[in-house]
Amino acid sequence: MKIAIDAMGGDFAPDEIVKGVELARDRHAGLEFQLFGTESKVRPLIQNNDRITLIPTTEEIEMGEEPVKAMKNKPDSSLVRAATAVKEGTADALFSAGNTGAILSSAIFIVGRIKGVDRPALASAIPSFGGPNDSFVFMDLGANAENKPAHLYQYGILGSFYAQSVMGIQNPRVRLLNNGGEEDKGDETHKAAHQLMKQATAFNFLGNVEAREILEGTADVVVSDGFSGNAALKAMEGTALTMMDQLKDSIKSAGFRGMLGALLMKPALRSLKHKMDFNEQGGAVVLGVKAPVVKTHGSAKANAVANTMGQIQTMVQENLVEKTTAFIKENADALKAKKIEK
Repeated sequence: MKIAIDAMGGDFAPDEIVKGVELARDRHAGLEFQLFGTESKVRPLIQNNDRITLIPTTEEIEMGEEPVKAMKNKPDSSLVRAATAVKEGTADALFSAGNTGAILSSAIFIVGRIKGVDRPALASAIPSFGGPNDSFVFMDLGANAENKPAHLYQYGILGSFYAQSVMGIQNPRVRLLNNGGEEDKGDETHKAAHQLMKQATAFNFLGNVEAREILEGTADVVVSDGFSGNAALKAMEGTALTMMDQLKDSIKSAGFRGMLGALLMKPALRSLKHKMDFNEQGGAVVLGVKAPVVKTHGSAKANAVANTMGQIQTMVQENLVEKTTAFIKENADALKAKKIEK
């Protein structure tokens, strides 16, 4: 199984990307890695060439560049070359921690969109601190800054399929992220999306959900436009990291008693940190394209990169794309709900 990797994408690329790849190589005997990147920057970082192939590129897509323009103007960039390898079948999946818009553009225009999906989206499993399941599907997490009501409706279908087929959640509960629980809340897009989803028979829609409630296990699939989803995700990550830092400071300031209490609580605190730390989670999956495309956090370190490689291996082994394609074909009529959109 070969994974094409954009070695130059991410805040800490290529250092943490290469470290993460080597961690994954040591964990997963069945994986091979194609590192696309600037040779002078990447090659010195590789400690062991076993199952790692460096494919030199001459261009990089920066985090702040306009996605489609960058993809078209930089054909020899690490991201475009990696996506092309997947399109041509020399790699099975694409990984990047880089420019989200450029990753989505490469996924749609190079890897290819599955027929029947209007707008592919980023979906990820997020920890849940209540309810019957340990995590829920959250989408879109930033692939699309703007969405039509029909896109949000389709996310309900795709998110339900992902929750059921990958996470094993039966009859997933779907909610729409909004600024209030009432169905008349939000802008016109979210009001119209609510009405579409309310009429749905393709998934189990339970209404709106506010951002403060989504970690409480009130839904198995939370649907959002890309702007709101990305903002909510970063707010959750920032809050989690701040709380852990504040807890450490409080323990230190409490003196001996605080340190003793922390020692007794160490197993519980370690478990909480593991669950709240995004570096311990996998990446976000671009649902709706013809091969696994996974993007991890731009500030991801080596461990997050390695964890995402394991996630990709599972996706390929479980034939996620083939199952998604078959599901979309079988549910073509349901996906055309946009016809009733006003």
